[in-house]
Amino acid sequence: MKQLIKVCLIFTFYFLLFTSSEAQPLKPMQAFTHADTLRGTYGPTRDWWNVTKYDLHVKFNLKDSSISGYNIIDFEVLKNGTTIQIDLQEPMILDSIKVIATRSTANTGNIPFTQDGNAYFIQPISWMKNGEMKKKNYIYVYYHGKPRIAIRPPWDGGLIMQKDKNNNPFVSLACQGLGASVWYPCKDHQADEPDSAEMHITIPDSLICVGNGRFRGKINNSDGTATYDWAVTNPINSYNLIPYIGKYTHFSEVYEGEKGKLDMDYWVLDYNLEKAKEQFKDAPRMMKAFEHWFGPYPFYEDGFKLVEAPHLGMEHQSATAYGNKYKNGYLGRDLSGTGWGLKWDFIIVHEAGHEWFANNITTKDIADMWVHEGFTNYSETLFTDYWYGKPAGNEYVIGTRKGIQNDIPIIGIYNVNQEGSGDMYPKSGNMLHSIRQVINDDEKFRQILRGLNKTFYHQTVTTKQVEDYINKESKINFSKVFDQYLRTVQIPVLEYKIDGYKLSYRYTNCVKGFNLPLKIKFKTEQWIKPTEKWETLNLYPEGDNGFTVDPNFYIKTKKVE
Repeated sequence: MKQLIKVCLIFTFYFLLFTSSEAQPLKPMQAFTHADTLRGTYGPTRDWWNVTKYDLHVKFNLKDSSISGYNIIDFEVLKNGTTIQIDLQEPMILDSIKVIATRSTANTGNIPFTQDGNAYFIQPISWMKNGEMKKKNYIYVYYHGKPRIAIRPPWDGGLIMQKDKNNNPFVSLACQGLGASVWYPCKDHQADEPDSAEMHITIPDSLICVGNGRFRGKINNSDGTATYDWAVTNPINSYNLIPYIGKYTHFSEVYEGEKGKLDMDYWVLDYNLEKAKEQFKDAPRMMKAFEHWFGPYPFYEDGFKLVEAPHLGMEHQSATAYGNKYKNGYLGRDLSGTGWGLKWDFIIVHEAGHEWFANNITTKDIADMWVHEGFTNYSETLFTDYWYGKPAGNEYVIGTRKGIQNDIPIIGIYNVNQEGSGDMYPKSGNMLHSIRQVINDDEKFRQILRGLNKTFYHQTVTTKQVEDYINKESKINFSKVFDQYLRTVQIPVLEYKIDGYKLSYRYTNCVKGFNLPLKIKFKTEQWIKPTEKWETLNLYPEGDNGFTVDPNFYIKTKKVE
């Protein structure tokens, strides 16, 4: 994938203000290339085989920022296929590939491969017996090189090589959007997650490596290095598999959650221990609120971790990256402008919210990233609602609207690794808030959120699946609402006029058939169901100022004569 670009100044300002902790920046709309298609398409070199495990063995040479090692890719055959695509981004170098029947036969000869930019291809048909591959197979991919260095992590991602305040190495990676193949060979597409993963990371023995999942041991080598062994037993996005390297110290607690005892571990730079013990009190508060709204934390088997990182934050599954400088809000700022966002740590709440939406439920194509970011943006509102009351949550989400740009549609272009607008955060969140108003039953809305996480537990999904589920469970057809907010840049306008005892209204600036019901006040509170045609409500008004639309609906109003 080509280097992530910069957008125009005004868009950059608002995009970074409202989403800079949440995802990589976007590539611009452009004429897409063959390389984009190779990166973004789940086609005949990918769809016939399913990754079941990544087993990474990687040595970090911190003196020259190089890494070397191999990835054992366990996979199963789903249907007939002839070519396997492995992704590894330049300037990393793929040394050799072995396709074998069992892990114990790794010394078999190297397999020929061809390269097309960041994609490598092998044809296992040459090694088939009796015309078909075994159900279970293993690819050993050996590689080395210097990964792309992150320019402004996590937005412009890659390898992060920093020093802590005591001049000790502080190292990690961030690669959402850019892709995990920036540092290890893999099937770099969201549609296929390994069912489990291991990381065996070798670093100087004066440092500590923290990874996803559970710590399984450390081997002290004879050359001044140590190898740390971490493993996850649940499916994981390839971009979430990340090591953290530094002078860490550790503390922990046990949370009594919906599925029992949950280990909550915290890894921070040694001199930040006391600050972390105070700031990370938001972690169990987050867990309590989100288990209420979304259901059980999806990865009890792997535990939950916050890990201090050399960048602002990222939703690395079971090892959330934390770099908010131990401040409430977003680096001390309230993104809603209401004051509510200063009562909690934005990175803890937002990035951990991704454990449900992004890590538990993952979109097949990055074009549908609103499912990750919209629901997680709204998790901030739900956290505020849970701890400070519904009016506080309403104020918070309404306050985030000032960051909406309506520049391009929220849903991106499929099959070329292209996200949509950065509006996938506050605009999608406000769309969900509007849908919640129409459902008009918070318990039903909560069961829909919990049902999404149960129905699509550890699965990859499409936008259509999420839309269909909400429509079915709410028994309300929101199809035109999704079309309006996800697929256009138009914000609906409710035109209205008052003539004596009569209120007339209609929608404009909307998709055909847009039908979002609204709660209004016209003498009394009541519901209306506007369409593109003029409708009339007969009541005695209190005057022109007696008509208002509930501000929880993300629309505009315009009085006409």
